[in-house]
Amino acid sequence: MAEREDLVTSLQRQRFFLRNTLRDLTDEQARQRSTASELCLGGLIKHVTLTEHQWAQFIRVGPAAMAFTESAMADWMTAFQMTADETIAQVLAGYDAVADDTDALVLSCDDLDASQPLPQAPWFEPGARWTVRRVVLHIIAEIAQHAGHADIIRESIDGAKSMG
Repeated sequence: MAEREDLVTSLQRQRFFLRNTLRDLTDEQARQRSTASELCLGGLIKHVTLTEHQWAQFIRVGPAAMAFTESAMADWMTAFQMTADETIAQVLAGYDAVADDTDALVLSCDDLDASQPLPQAPWFEPGARWTVRRVVLHIIAEIAQHAGHADIIRESIDGAKSMG
């Protein structure tokens, strides 16, 4: 159980850094594109929420969870935006629900070495399989990468930093 708890602790730590970039902001600021990128803080949280959910579903049901249907592609594209009718509270509530689900999955799964075949996609090596452990490590890396992006966006908005 110690490894599972370590993985969940790492997930939670990276989520804290990502969430922290929204502290003391208005909904309007969370929608603001403060760099040359199309990214905004609210959109990054939505993207990470969708990505984490998809990977948790991959652990449960395999490559079908990662299918890129027309609907899935539309969801993917809108996940980078925080719309005028969305609030920080709503975006974070959605993220928290997915995070709680992922944490529970990691703590309760039968075997961290259980694997699923990756779907066919140009960004995955052909015929590869990922274990639950590898998927969780990938989620941690994904959150950390986007927390770094979010920190730059936040600093561009008002000079605030996640660390320091």
